[in-house]
Amino acid sequence: MSPEAAIERFLEEREAEVSASTLRNNRYALRRFTEFTDEHGIEYINDLDGFHIHDFKIFRREEGGVNELTLRNNMTALRVFIRWCESMDLIEGDIADKMMMPNPDDDARDEKIEPSRAEDILDYLEKFEYGSLRHSLFALLWDTGFRLGTIRAIDVDDFQPHEQYVEVVHRPDAETPLKNKVEAEREVNLHEWVVDVLRDYIRMNRHDVTDDYGREPLLTTRQGRPAGTNLRQNINALTRPCHYSNECPHDREESECEAAGNYNAAQRCPSSVSPHPIRRSAITAWLNEGHAKELLSGRMNVSSKTLDKHYDARTESEKRELRKEAFGMIDS
Repeated sequence: MSPEAAIERFLEEREAEVSASTLRNNRYALRRFTEFTDEHGIEYINDLDGFHIHDFKIFRREEGGVNELTLRNNMTALRVFIRWCESMDLIEGDIADKMMMPNPDDDARDEKIEPSRAEDILDYLEKFEYGSLRHSLFALLWDTGFRLGTIRAIDVDDFQPHEQYVEVVHRPDAETPLKNKVEAEREVNLHEWVVDVLRDYIRMNRHDVTDDYGREPLLTTRQGRPAGTNLRQNINALTRPCHYSNECPHDREESECEAAGNYNAAQRCPSSVSPHPIRRSAITAWLNEGHAKELLSGRMNVSSKTLDKHYDARTESEKRELRKEAFGMIDS
C-alpha cells in the first residue's frame, strides 16, 4: 500500500473517533508527510524505517521552517499514524515507540491579551460597534473563555437571557461538534452585560437565517452559521490597535501597512491576536480574581492539569499576591 493510500484509510477510521479540529490537524500534518515520501521516492508504506522518520523531522524543521511546538504536534500525529500502521501489519517492528520526539523548552504558548486591553476593546465596541457580530463574539470569548468551535455551535434556543446562561450542546450530526464531545456539554452563566449585548444583537443585527440543518445559529452571516475562519478573521481584525484605538505601537504608517489596509491580512499585525489567546487570557483573568480552578475547569471545559500547563498565564508575582490576600496577609 502506498503511504497516501494508508493515510486515507487511517483518516477514514479516525473520523469517527476524534473531533473535526483534531482530524483537520492530523490531515494537515500527514499531508506534509506524503509530500516527504513523494520527494524521497518511498512508494510503499512498508518500506518505512526509523531513518525516514528522522529525516522527515529534519525536513519539517529545516525546509518547513516550523517552530518546535508545531514540529512536535506534526510528529505526534505521525506517531499515531505509524502506530495504526503497525496494528494493521502494514509496517513491521516498533518504529512508533522508538520515535525521538521534539522537546521544546516550554510547550505552553504565552501569547495573551491583558485585561486592560480587553477593556479598551470592549469600550470601543460599546461606543462604535454596539450589538454587532464582533461585539457579541468578543463579549462571549472574554466572559466565558469558550473555544471558537463552542461559540459557533450555539443556537438562539441555547441562549437563555432571563436566567442569564447559555447551554452548550454537542451536535456532531449537524456539523457543530464540541472538542470534548458529550463531556463538554454544560450550562454556563453569563454576566448581565453580556446578556444585554447578545439580546440587542439578536434584536438589531442577527440575520434571520437557518443553517443547512434548519437550526437557528446565535451568531450569523447572511448565508447562515459562520465558518470558523470568518469568526477568526473578525477577531484578528478587531484586535489590531489601529482599529480600536487609532494608534499603532509599531510605528507603521497605516497607508503602507498591509495588516491595516487588508481585512484578510489582519493577522499580520504583530499585536493582532487570534481567539485562542483570548480564551487563555480570559481564564487567567478569572484566576487572578481568585476563582477556584475546580469551578473554572467546569466552566471552561478544561482539565485542571491542562489549565495549569496551557491556560494559567499568571506571573509568579500575581500568584504570590493572591496567596497573600487569601491568607489574610494584606497590610492594613
